[in-house]
Amino acid sequence: MSAQLNLPALCGVDGCRRLQGHSGDHDKYPTEAWGFLADKDKDKLNKAGFATPRGGAKGAYQNHVTRNNKVIIPYEWLKDVKLENYPDGYVIRLLPDQFFSSAKKPRPEFLKKNPPVTVGKDAFVLYRTYDDLDKFPPMPGWEVRYLVREGKKVEDRDEGVEDRGHYVLRVAAITKTKPKRHKGPPQGIFAPEYADRETNYLCKCVLAWLTIQTRHSPYTTLQASHLRAILHAANLLDAASYERRNSLRHGITCCPLCLRTLDYEQLHSTIAFEDEAGLGNAAAQIEGATRSTTVNLFHLVPLVYLSLEHTPQQIAWGHAVCNTRLGQRRCYSLAELQERDLKVGVIREEGIETFGWISEDFQMIRSPYGAVWIQLNGDTLTEEDLKPPQPAAS
Repeated sequence: MSAQLNLPALCGVDGCRRLQGHSGDHDKYPTEAWGFLADKDKDKLNKAGFATPRGGAKGAYQNHVTRNNKVIIPYEWLKDVKLENYPDGYVIRLLPDQFFSSAKKPRPEFLKKNPPVTVGKDAFVLYRTYDDLDKFPPMPGWEVRYLVREGKKVEDRDEGVEDRGHYVLRVAAITKTKPKRHKGPPQGIFAPEYADRETNYLCKCVLAWLTIQTRHSPYTTLQASHLRAILHAANLLDAASYERRNSLRHGITCCPLCLRTLDYEQLHSTIAFEDEAGLGNAAAQIEGATRSTTVNLFHLVPLVYLSLEHTPQQIAWGHAVCNTRLGQRRCYSLAELQERDLKVGVIREEGIETFGWISEDFQMIRSPYGAVWIQLNGDTLTEEDLKPPQPAAS
């Protein structure tokens, strides 16, 4: 054990994270480390470990499955992503106008000896409208995607299951004569949501620790000795690093954007807008009619196709409203902005009065007391727009 922190020793055999001297099988990912949490807290951790893409079913995405699953990579992103980031597998999604140049005629690049992807092997075509079906019908011999295990068709994607077929239908209804057409199983998860099993487990460990550290939490750190030992072994127990990135403030879990401390009850209470500036006229939330809670999983760095950002160092609990306001922007902490030393201020007759620090991309400003400003949109004018008007020709 660590004498300095008085932590119990982990087993360590084949990476086992159970406590030394345990009975039963070894386990690299023991959920018993947070077994003392209430069921509702365990459920929230499990949900944070799931991939939940926007627009799920209509994009042929799997929903509410663990993040270490096969991913869907849109063809337009193929040249930018690192395929080695997805050891659990990937498939390339083509839209009909990306594959076809005209009806029944693939684009030239897919007819080469070594095409960028091959429909039916590492790629599929996703039909989303009747217009696509009319313009670019499936090629002769193509089949709707299906799953097989040991040569037999199965319904559920599971270990040892393989994909067959060429296309998926997610066509919305237009009229009674053109009803919804939904054929082919979900093909994978939203790629930016991906995390391998090790990373996903450590993320849940961090969120469990932050749950314990919420204000009015019903738990003590003494109960979490096993969890702390796991975090310590992974170099994830340093309080200063949590404080620096604003997921803790004075030892209490806080929202990384607004810096307000988080009450334990907010992890499970229904979101409300009455106390949010600028959102006072938002539609009322009826208890039991919404699944959104006041506090949810919060990513300090936006999830993107170019890199994997769901990591233990970049997740926290945060207000759902703050999450929405942040959007696809990085949540810079005050410490990070101060290190860049780019101050902002107002020009007065007596001189410049600075009031905060700004990120290099001008997306965020923070004051030393916790106020935060976010850029809503970039400049809409071009250099051409800013040029003075030319005199009219005589």
